Amino acid sequence: MPSATTDVVELILRDHRRMEELFRTMRNVEADRAAALKEFAALLIAHGAAEEEKVYPALRRYKNVDDEDVEHGVHEHHEANEALLALLEVEDTTSEEWEEKLEELVTAVNHHADEEERTLLNDARENVKDDRRAQLGEQFLRAREERLAADCGSLDHVRELVASQGD
Repeated sequence: MPSATTDVVELILRDHRRMEELFRTMRNVEADRAAALKEFAALLIAHGAAEEEKVYPALRRYKNVDDEDVEHGVHEHHEANEALLALLEVEDTTSEEWEEKLEELVTAVNHHADEEERTLLNDARENVKDDRRAQLGEQFLRAREERLAADCGSLDHVRELVASQGD
């Protein structure tokens, strides 16, 4: 059972680790890939939206947090959403197309998580006091849960989101 932490850094890391677990399930030909993708899609969209709405704006206020890292994080969320949409549109989870689109999604998400963990999350560790990180964590969780309750990972919603990103 996960601990009841509200530290925003720990909550973001926990989501990253869950995404990695879901990737392993989606790679497994014996697993329920469609169910894993459904959970992954909801988590990815809710996680990214909560970061952009609650965490990134707060981090911009700290002088030692690089604004370019924040903007880059938003751009990488868009790339991950596009890769997610491409995988959601593949109907046959046993097809070569599924494998290709899954690999594109894994690459986009893992790249983003790696960079975010080395830059923004370390910046937060060094520059944001524990009580503020706890407040941000509570805000992050609320925003994330609202998105999850609204079925944010549905194919239609992800299509709308990608169309609205306007990259």
